Amino acid sequence: MYLFIKYKFSFLACIGLACIALLINSCKKDNSDTVHYFLVGEKWQLASVQRQTFVGDTLKKTDTLNTACDSIQKFQFNSDNTCTYENYHCIPQINTGTWQLVSDDLVLQTNLTVKDTLNGAIVTNAKAFAYAQIINLGQYSFVVQTGDVSSYYTSKTRRVITRYGFIHPTNN
Repeated sequence: MYLFIKYKFSFLACIGLACIALLINSCKKDNSDTVHYFLVGEKWQLASVQRQTFVGDTLKKTDTLNTACDSIQKFQFNSDNTCTYENYHCIPQINTGTWQLVSDDLVLQTNLTVKDTLNGAIVTNAKAFAYAQIINLGQYSFVVQTGDVSSYYTSKTRRVITRYGFIHPTNN
């Protein structure tokens, strides 16, 4: 008891500093979401599209798509959770929608409705990136995969996964 009375001011100061530190660290910080930080800002330019066909977990075939495309395809994410995709699958178009991150920031969901191609004909109302797993995201590259990305499948299940690779071009 004697020590408490003698060091009362020091003891209360330490408790006060601990409470202040706890309060400061519990406040929400801006730009703490790294995935959101890397997505938003500059436009992402499509660099590659691959379609992979699996049976079970065995890769049977890989096709590289858009090899003859002369249109620049760009994907832009905005901080207000809107997004824009230009020239989806080499068709001149600008599509807008909204985006969000789910499943611990590992899945991207958008409501982009785009024109797409099917057997050489233009089909409307295709949903682009409705459910896309983020494979890689950094300052200069962004890779997502869509399609049959469920982790639950049998050894005989045929799955088709499309992987999109984006980069930040030197001039947007």
